[in-house]
Amino acid sequence: MNRVFERLKPPKQARVGLYSIGHPHYWRQFEGLRDRLVGYGRFIESRMAAWGDVTNAGMIDGETGARRAAELFQERHVDLIFCHAATYQMSASHFAIAQAAAAAGRPVVVLNLQPAAAMNYDRTTTGEWLAHCVACCVPEIANAFARSRIPFRCVSGLLGLGETPSISVADENTADHPQAIAAWREIGEWIRAAGAARTLREGRMGFLGHTYPGMLDMYSDFTMITAQTGLYVEVLEMCDLARLCDAVTDAEVRQKQAQVEAMFVISEDSPADPLAKKPRPEQLDAACRVAVAQEKLVREFDLDALTCYYRGRPGGDYERLQEAFILGHSLLTAQGIPCSGEGDMKTAIAMKACDTLEVGGSYSEIVAADYKEGTIILGHDGPFHVAIAAGKPVLRGMGAYHGKWGTGVSVEASVRPGPVTLLNLTQDANGRLRAIVNQGEAIDAPILKIGNTMTHVRFAVGPTEFMNRWFALAPTHHGAMSVGHNGATLRKLADLMDWPCESVRTT
Repeated sequence: MNRVFERLKPPKQARVGLYSIGHPHYWRQFEGLRDRLVGYGRFIESRMAAWGDVTNAGMIDGETGARRAAELFQERHVDLIFCHAATYQMSASHFAIAQAAAAAGRPVVVLNLQPAAAMNYDRTTTGEWLAHCVACCVPEIANAFARSRIPFRCVSGLLGLGETPSISVADENTADHPQAIAAWREIGEWIRAAGAARTLREGRMGFLGHTYPGMLDMYSDFTMITAQTGLYVEVLEMCDLARLCDAVTDAEVRQKQAQVEAMFVISEDSPADPLAKKPRPEQLDAACRVAVAQEKLVREFDLDALTCYYRGRPGGDYERLQEAFILGHSLLTAQGIPCSGEGDMKTAIAMKACDTLEVGGSYSEIVAADYKEGTIILGHDGPFHVAIAAGKPVLRGMGAYHGKWGTGVSVEASVRPGPVTLLNLTQDANGRLRAIVNQGEAIDAPILKIGNTMTHVRFAVGPTEFMNRWFALAPTHHGAMSVGHNGATLRKLADLMDWPCESVRTT
């Protein structure tokens, strides 16, 4: 994803715990085996370091070492623990690590990674076999953990060693083998998802104004949001923004206008809609002035995401402020502070998750179906994630915001063609958050020239069947659209956040 601006706040890195297991009797029987397997652990550590901060407890071959490793992982506040099954080891010898992880609400991922695609059956010794005997203990681990109600996951495949540095003369270069590539893709998904989960758990959500009145699917209990995500909810007032807006200087407005001109195409009058006009100078000036204040608001309250809506007195000061929200919130979203409209906090969380994973997360709802193209058009009247746009977004002046109060500047854009994933974050009748993840394909197709974001998305089944199956899952009517097929990573994030996760059935 090509981010337009630098992030105002960097996302959190995942803190990962790693340990290897092996049978201590083997060390006395087969010289060099332990060092070789420890080397494999260091190789795994070096690969994982590309995605997170790794604490490697080394080789755990007994219960005493397991307790020390459990304490180490607790001290480092790790988000996720990987158990590297280096060779056979009894499950009781490292059980304490998983037990402590479960008590802390952190899952364990067992790595069943063989160092070679196949053994040389005519020349392999017992010691060499034991370096490949990684899967033998995994069923035992699975049974012990399941009977103890300890959550665990498993990644199987090849270790993916390269030509250099070689840990053993017997090692095989499997870096480009499909089973190694797939395994490391899955490991990367787990670590990136853990980083997104940490970002949410330690984040600050701004809530400005109120939820659009009557949208029952979007109402959220702040306590429920904090309990289930860890996000701190900062309740903001319009006077907080007004105070900052009053202090904005003309020089700051001119600087913001330069950013806007570099990022957007300033439209002429719409060829179709008399409400959509070339933005008037006073509209652009007001939008840029408020955009400066919105960035100051984010900095003052140290926000990671923001949701807002306000229905002010017709012609009042606060109505004029909210008229200018869309441009500033699109700019903030481009800077890593996702902003959702209509007070939809759950969708702001979904947008933040996608943005942290560097796949976008643009505010969307169903616009219409196109039965000629076989698509569902997804979009909104803003804000938009500029970093995933197909070309430069367009700024249009609006004579009236549909369904809202006032006039102002709006964003017209499409997400670039290619694979996309939509994340809905909704909740069930018990108030539990639920994720709905659907993958599709954005196509290049005409959109309305009315100042809204719109993207044609083709799913694996036609519009009618897809909508019927989707609606049966009871989504919120907003979602976050991301680029790429990110379903596997988003499902891992839901797993780490303890959100049930569903998708539309496509068969």
